[in-house]
Amino acid sequence: MARDIQTVVSGMHFLEGPRWHAGRIWFSDFYSHQVYSAREDGGDLRVEARVAQQPSGMGWLPDGRLLIVSMRDRKLLRREADGSLVTHADLSRHAGGHVNDMVVDAQGRAFVGDFGFDLMGGAPFQPTGLWRVDPDGTVHKVADDLWFPNGAVITDKGELRVCETFANRVTAFDIGADGSLSHRRTWAKFGEPPTSTDVGQAVGQAVVAGDGCCLDAEGAMWIADAVHGRVVRVREGGQIVDEIQPGNGAFACMLGGADGHTLFICAAPDFHEHARAAATEARLLAVRVDVPRAGRP
Repeated sequence: MARDIQTVVSGMHFLEGPRWHAGRIWFSDFYSHQVYSAREDGGDLRVEARVAQQPSGMGWLPDGRLLIVSMRDRKLLRREADGSLVTHADLSRHAGGHVNDMVVDAQGRAFVGDFGFDLMGGAPFQPTGLWRVDPDGTVHKVADDLWFPNGAVITDKGELRVCETFANRVTAFDIGADGSLSHRRTWAKFGEPPTSTDVGQAVGQAVVAGDGCCLDAEGAMWIADAVHGRVVRVREGGQIVDEIQPGNGAFACMLGGADGHTLFICAAPDFHEHARAAATEARLLAVRVDVPRAGRP
């Protein structure tokens, strides 16, 4: 089916962490070190925060304050009412690499992933954990042996799903009343995990390299496939029931818009740090889909 894909924001470096919040689309640009928001059509573009150590995932506390992942110094920042940024939590003693994406639940608990190794420096792949940051800023390890935890969603029934970029799967947990995770299971399997710790070889074995993702009202997930330049709609088990190819790399997506039927896609030619930092070729795209958004983020 032909898709009418619109460019709503252009001239960016590398976009990640899109969120629909308060009638606007929010997103991070890694290499301008800024968090932006805009209207659904891309108008009224605003700089919401400047994060010197590279912004990524976002979420909001119950009182409306914004949380932003600061990747390189492995911190979670909080934007106060006056616009100032303060440290909400320091994960530098916990994370094995850059902290990355996250999802925040209704109680203000942030579930944060990290790279686990020096991806941009060419280190071999190794698994890592998932961290829960409570509203008071305390950090707890809630899962282990995740193969590059990336985008995550929380359903209205309290299920956390995490894309494992290098494992060809989406892993699910039940969230307990105390924020603990239990009943670990594979929600979607696209293929076998890679047989090599060499990142290049692992990428070559990716069937779906799940990056940023979102949830729709039928319980399916839209997942950006960071290796194959597409976003796929996936049902439980791993069945791909829809696919959008924006003609560029696709690294994150988010359902939003006034009626929840607009799928925003973060697109760029590739994810290579030096190339993206030196160019402004990234775009935020928008395409209409049939099933509206649900859950978090």
